[in-house]
Amino acid sequence: MSTKTIFASAVIAAFSFVSAPAMANDVYINQWGFGHSAGGEQSGLNNTIGIYQEGWWNKAVKKQHGKNNVAATGQSGWNNSSTTSQTGNNNAAGVGQFGSNHTTILTQDGNGNIAAGVQVGNGCSANVNQAGSGNVAAFVQACP
Repeated sequence: MSTKTIFASAVIAAFSFVSAPAMANDVYINQWGFGHSAGGEQSGLNNTIGIYQEGWWNKAVKKQHGKNNVAATGQSGWNNSSTTSQTGNNNAAGVGQFGSNHTTILTQDGNGNIAAGVQVGNGCSANVNQAGSGNVAAFVQACP
């Protein structure tokens, strides 16, 4: 499966589960391989977490407090870590990591923020903090 397909699948999966009751929070986790960990915390209404992991020893943690937040992570490879924290309403965050030893931290504190990124190779690190409303951030990294 190509890296573009995996990332697209993870993001689409996170955004396509809006058929649940309006008051529900949802968590979707798909893992293939060995030694993965995934977890989440949600309070509020209509929040969605989507996690796709394949390979070995990947980790994803998502925290959502508010309404209508979406957090998605797709990871393929070894020893990748993704953490997302959302406080507020209508925030969207997504990350795709392909390769090994990548770390991403996405923090959104406000309303209507969007953060998305892709890391490919070995040992990339990204830390995105958004405070306030209506912020947009995107990153793409290829590390040796």
